[in-house]
This record gives sequence, C-alpha cells and structure tokens, in this order.
Amino acid sequence: MSQNYESIIKFEAIHKEYGDFTAVKEINLEIARGELFGFLGPNGAGKTTMIRMLTGIIKPTSGKIIIGGFDLYKDPIKAKSLIGYVPDRPYLYEKLTPNEYFDFMGGLYNVPKEQIKEISEKMLKLFDLWEKKDELIESFSHGMKQKTAMIAAVLHNPDILVVDEPTVGLDPKSIKLVKDFFKNFTKEGKTLFLTTHTLSVAQDLCERIAIIRHGEITALGTLSQLQEQAKLPGNDLEAVFLKLTEEENEEKIEQTK
Repeated sequence: MSQNYESIIKFEAIHKEYGDFTAVKEINLEIARGELFGFLGPNGAGKTTMIRMLTGIIKPTSGKIIIGGFDLYKDPIKAKSLIGYVPDRPYLYEKLTPNEYFDFMGGLYNVPKEQIKEISEKMLKLFDLWEKKDELIESFSHGMKQKTAMIAAVLHNPDILVVDEPTVGLDPKSIKLVKDFFKNFTKEGKTLFLTTHTLSVAQDLCERIAIIRHGEITALGTLSQLQEQAKLPGNDLEAVFLKLTEEENEEKIEQTK
C-alpha cells in the first residue's frame, strides 16, 4: 500500500436493495490515497452495484460514501469532481473526433482549453492514438475506444480513477501501456479503483484486493494475505480467487441437481 495511509474513499455500512433482492450487504471499506486497489468477484456478486454507488450513478439504500472528505450524496459536485470513471462499455459520441470529444468532456468539468490540449496530447501519444486524433471515433476498434474513454476520464486531473475491465479489447502492447499508466498514476499520489475478470492484471497491479461474494466482502488484503486465507501459499491470484469463491460454485452445482 502507499506510504500515505490517508483514506480517500470510505464506504460506511453501505447497503443496497432492489425490491426483495439485497445486492450489497452492509459493506465497510477504506481505500488509501495513492493506492492501486482491486475489487474482484464472480458475476452477480455486487461489483457493478458498488461501482455505480461509488460513482454516484445510483444511491445506496442505507450507509454513506465519503470521497476525499466529502459525502457523495450530500455534496455530490465536490465529491464527483475528484473521480474519473471508465466503464467496461464506454459510451462515446462516435460522430466526433477524439479532440472534439475531449473538448466536450473537458467542458463538462470546466477544464481550461489549455489543460485539455496538454493532457489529451500527452495521453494520445502515450496510447498510440496521436495519428487518429482527427478521425471519427465510430471508425475505432473497441480497444481504441477504451483508450479514448480513459483519456477523457483524466482530463480534469481527478484524484481517483475508477476503471471497470480496462484491458478488454486491448492488444498486448496496449495492455502494457495502460498498466504502466496506472502505476504512474498512483505514484503521483492518486488512487486507482480497478475491477476486472483478468486476474493476472489484478495480480500484476494491485497492492490490495477485495473479493466480494453474495454482496459481502469475503476476503481483503495483499496477495500474500489472500493466499494465507485460502491456504494456498505461493499460488497465483487465479487459484486463490477460485478457492475463495468455490463455495459459491458448489452451491450453484447443487441447485442444478
């Protein structure tokens, strides 16, 4: 974990219900400033609900989320200004070029034109998209769109970047570029909240990992701590993850009998 242990994200007794279904059950979790944090879980475990609450898209049934000292639901503008968000299926205005899209997105955050130009130029070159800056986004591959969305998410220089499935559709070179960007992002004292099913990416990047299952965090810690909990010392994250979630798989098998 980062040397600076000041919490920048706090989930306080977060609970979310959809009618009779409980998606998230009384989660308490703190994430440090400068931390590269992984949030993992099987399909339907509550990851998406947690991300949507963290980014202010939906409200919890009860509990609080504190972002950089601001209550996300009492002071949403200040709290959300600290966050950049890249969903797994980013929605882009595809009749725009990247530069036009960046001007639009930066304008939503009142980012000065000079800052938009400086950051977008740097990131376009970093992600090998500089030659595509004046082409329509509709012509881009999924991976190129993913990188475009990532650039847009950091134009306002957020303290927190929330990224869902960042490497889907990326070629190996792009994956390396994105991973290096994430590492440098946290070296600047910023925080990355990452969800992914690509466990090798989480193992390579994340300082701490939480595993959510049935709406509850069932494991939390460094890889070595998770290995200890799973009683699989020396094993990779995939083996540890499967061991820690195997009860769920066994339950599903029983239900199909």
